[in-house]
Amino acid sequence: MRFSFVYLMTNRPNGVLYCGVTTDLVRRVAEHRAGAAPGFTKRYGLKTLVWFETHEDIAVAIAREKAIKHLTRAEKARLILRDNPDWRDLWPEISG
Repeated sequence: MRFSFVYLMTNRPNGVLYCGVTTDLVRRVAEHRAGAAPGFTKRYGLKTLVWFETHEDIAVAIAREKAIKHLTRAEKARLILRDNPDWRDLWPEISG
């Protein structure tokens, strides 16, 4: 079974937030960290993975990403704080 992931990246605790969706979280976060993904995350230096959730259905993950993108900044921060109150970089946990 192939999983999908919705994730939030930042440049620092309580900094700029980016929400994305992918089927390969390790590859995608590595791209963000290397600055290989042009656009918003590269422009703002968003290299810290602070939150993610796993979905079995890509359509559900895409819908969830769209819903999160419509949340207020405070609501996005609450998602992070619920699972990651110190805004730790989760990269070491997923990269093995």
